[in-house]
Amino acid sequence: QVQLVESGGGSVQAGGSLRLSCAVSGYTSSIGLMGWFRQAPGNQREGVAAIWATDGLTYYTDSVKGRFTISQDTAKNTMYLQMDSLKPEDTALYYCAAGRPLRWRNSNEYAYWGQGTQVTVSS
Repeated sequence: QVQLVESGGGSVQAGGSLRLSCAVSGYTSSIGLMGWFRQAPGNQREGVAAIWATDGLTYYTDSVKGRFTISQDTAKNTMYLQMDSLKPEDTALYYCAAGRPLRWRNSNEYAYWGQGTQVTVSS
């Protein structure tokens, strides 16, 4: 089993920054890919970014490229999402996920999920 705990959400004004953290514990050798997803009210869960645990290869959805940066600290078993130049449309509940998906965007292929952390961006 793998446990994921997110932190770092909050409320900021447009143009501001936040850094989300996802602490990982348990059977971490079972993890191939870790990702950040978000879900706004009335919307489907959306893949934001992902990173391979082994080599650090990253993926981003187009709407966050150049603004968000995903990273990991393997010594601390923690994944991060640095979010800069935040926009009101980034407002959502953000989740971290882990597993061995074939497609990084497909939330159904991730085995483990955190409880979510709220990000609210005001204009």
